[in-house]
Amino acid sequence: MDVQVLDGCRDATGGYKVDVSRGENVDRVSSEWFSRPDDERYLSLDDLFASVKGRAERSRTRTVESAAIRVEAHRDNPEKLGLVLPGADEPIAPTHWSFGQLSSLVGAPAAYLRQLPAPLAGINLQYGLTNHRAEQIKTLEVMDGRTELRAVTGPDYGRIYDHELVSAVQRIAGNGVGDTRWKVPGVLDWSAGIYNPRADVTKETTTLYASDRDVFLFLVDDLNPIEAGLLPDGSPDLYFRGFYCWNSEVGAKTLGIASFYLRAVCQNRNLWGVEDFQEITIRHSKYAASRFAHEAAPALNRFAESSPGPFIDGIRAAREKIVARSDEDRQDFLRKRGFSKAETGRIVETALAEEGRPPESVFDFVQGITAVARTKPNQDARLVMEGKAKVLLDRVA
Repeated sequence: MDVQVLDGCRDATGGYKVDVSRGENVDRVSSEWFSRPDDERYLSLDDLFASVKGRAERSRTRTVESAAIRVEAHRDNPEKLGLVLPGADEPIAPTHWSFGQLSSLVGAPAAYLRQLPAPLAGINLQYGLTNHRAEQIKTLEVMDGRTELRAVTGPDYGRIYDHELVSAVQRIAGNGVGDTRWKVPGVLDWSAGIYNPRADVTKETTTLYASDRDVFLFLVDDLNPIEAGLLPDGSPDLYFRGFYCWNSEVGAKTLGIASFYLRAVCQNRNLWGVEDFQEITIRHSKYAASRFAHEAAPALNRFAESSPGPFIDGIRAAREKIVARSDEDRQDFLRKRGFSKAETGRIVETALAEEGRPPESVFDFVQGITAVARTKPNQDARLVMEGKAKVLLDRVA
């Protein structure tokens, strides 16, 4: 893979001047960053893998007849419920998450059951299990001092363990802290518009997360900037490659991988100047493990090893494709692509403000569209507008 390191674009601190007014703003990583306590933040892929792999090694899964499960108040605490599974002598304590799953499987409202005294909640849950139409459930149990029931799913649930995803990332990213080109991202200095790729990895800056319900990882190739055209002032328009991925072995969410090009990551881990966003998801259905092995993991490897040439060519083609020479052309171009009269005016005005001239090329219009999309308070409306911008780029590429 041929990616040129542009040392001439670095400032005195070793960072890169970037223009984050362009492209999309993606806040998925930022929402993870805001919500994670310290004990869910990891400083390396090795530490993260050891944690989730160890948990898997202490776990077991089995399929049992739902009618054979006995619900009783916990022996040490009558306010808590325990589940006695077939072949077990001691009750297993459900976690908050697995209790909700179990309630959902038998058609009982978990929020209501949690408000009841344990004996009464147990009677309701026992009735649901005894009369459960599916007849079988799959459990995931873990020994952490005592046995806990981490997950309850249908018998055809296709579990992909969190450590399997982390291991797939390790194969391309090593430890995730700079031993390969893929690493925890740096930080954007807003006052100077300089992106510093060499920020220290701390609990505050890490983008490697895992909880008892899920795992989430975000890495970038930010020591190897890619030039895809020039800015209005003649300086290079720099991009970096990035991807994030997620999974939940207990069924809290799908497995997914998103890849993209971006211009910067700020302190609260918002992604700025995102282009060419691609995403695949895999539901934990019966053949999920096979799909992960044959689709998701290879897709991650392909992105990691691919050349940025097609992306650069696509941006260049979009810059060179002139579609409007006059105000009337601009109106026609946008209105024919589903934008309202008000949106059309805002897009043209925004592109004029950012580029210093009226939009003419496909790239000019895409930048105007994505800039207006960022102002939309409603996420669905923003995604619709960003989707239209992506269609324009895809048709030129």
